[in-house]
Amino acid sequence: MNTFFDDDLLLYSPMAKEIYGEVKDLPVIDYHCHLDQNLIKADARFSDIGQLWLSADHYKWRAMRLCGVDEAYITGGADDHEKFLKYAGIMPDLAGNPLYYWTHLELKQIFGIGEPLCKESAERIWSAANEKLKDVSVSSLLRMYRVRYVATTDDPCDDLAAHGKYGDTLVAPTFRPDKLLALEEESIARLEKTVGYKTDTLAQFLDALEERLCYFVSHGCKISDHGFARFPDRYPSKEEAEKLFARRRELLPAEREALFGYLLVRAAALYKKHGILMQLHFSVTRNVNPPMYRACGPDAGFDVIGEAQSGRGLIQYLNGQGVLMTPCRFYFGCYIDTLCGRTLRNRMSGAAARHFFFLEKVRTVSACIGINLPLKKRPADGGEQPTPPWAALAQASRKCTFAQLAEDTPVPY
Repeated sequence: MNTFFDDDLLLYSPMAKEIYGEVKDLPVIDYHCHLDQNLIKADARFSDIGQLWLSADHYKWRAMRLCGVDEAYITGGADDHEKFLKYAGIMPDLAGNPLYYWTHLELKQIFGIGEPLCKESAERIWSAANEKLKDVSVSSLLRMYRVRYVATTDDPCDDLAAHGKYGDTLVAPTFRPDKLLALEEESIARLEKTVGYKTDTLAQFLDALEERLCYFVSHGCKISDHGFARFPDRYPSKEEAEKLFARRRELLPAEREALFGYLLVRAAALYKKHGILMQLHFSVTRNVNPPMYRACGPDAGFDVIGEAQSGRGLIQYLNGQGVLMTPCRFYFGCYIDTLCGRTLRNRMSGAAARHFFFLEKVRTVSACIGINLPLKKRPADGGEQPTPPWAALAQASRKCTFAQLAEDTPVPY
C-alpha cells in the first residue's frame, strides 16, 4: 500500500488482487439489514456527516462508549457537530477494528477524502464532507454501491407501505416474529387488532401468524428472521402445546421455552409452505444494560453474544416434529457458523450436500430472492475458471459466511 487507503487496501498478494478484480463490480444483495425503508422511499438527504453517521449507528455508539465518550455525545443532547468531533477523536484507537476501515472507505468513496480521521483533521473533514453531502441522497448512495436488493427487518403487524422498487433497488420486507413467538402480550394484542379477530387458541394464533406471513409474501417477502437465546431442551406435542398456549400468561420458564420450541417448528413449516428462507440468529442476549435500555430503547448497542449453544440443541430442533421431512431453507448467523456447518454436513447427501458449498449457497440465496448473480459457470472441460466461491459469497453478502440447508433440488446453473 503506497498511500493511505489506496486501491490495494487489504489486497496483500497477487491472488487477492485477482479475486477482488473478479467480484468488485457485482451488485450488493443485502439480505439482512436494519435500514429504514421510509428514508429510502423519501430519498432522504442528510444535513451533515454527523447525522449521516451517528444518528442511528449503534456500532459507532458502542465503540464510543468503550473509548470513554460520555453518553451526551452518543445518544444524548449534543449536536451533530459535537458528536462527530468526539467520534473523530477516538478513531486512532480503533485501528484494526472494522469501524476504522468502514469509516475511511466511506470518506474516500463517498466524499473523496483521503486523509485519516482524527482530532486534528476533524474540522477539515467535517467541512469538506458536508459540502459534498449537498449532492448526496439515499438513492445516490444506493446507486453508487450498486445495491440491487435490501431486506429490511419488520414486525409481522407492520403495514409495509414503504416497500417496493426504487430505481434499481428492490426493498423487500423480512418477517421477524420474535415478540410473538416470545408470547409478549402487547404484541399478541397488536396481532389481534391487525387481523381483526381474537387468538385465544393455538390454532387461531397460528392462523393469524400465517395470514400476516401471506400479507408479507404479497409485498415481496422472501426471508424470515428469528433471534433468540437458545434452542429449547424439548419440543411438546400439538396437544400439549395447545394446553400450554391456553394458559400462556401463567407458564413456568421451562413451559414457556417448550411452547416457544413448538412455535419455532411450526414457523419452519409455514416458511416451507410459502417458499420463505428462514434465518436463525441464536445465542443472542438482548439489552444487557437495563438503565440504558430504559434511556435509549432497543438496538442501541447493548446486545451481546450469549452462552455457547450445544450441537444437541440444534440437532433436536432439526429433528423436532419432522422438520427435515418437509425441508425448509435455513440461514444461520455467522457467529455460530462452525457449529451449524458441522451439524448440517453430517445430515446431508446428494444435491443437498452439494448445495452446502459456498458458490451453491450464493446461487440458492440469489434464486430465492429472484436475482441472478453474474457468476461464472463451472467449465465442463478446461476453459475459463470459475470465480472462487468464497470470494463471490463475500461480495454477495458483504457481511459474513453462512451455513445453509437447501432443498434437495438441482442447482439453477
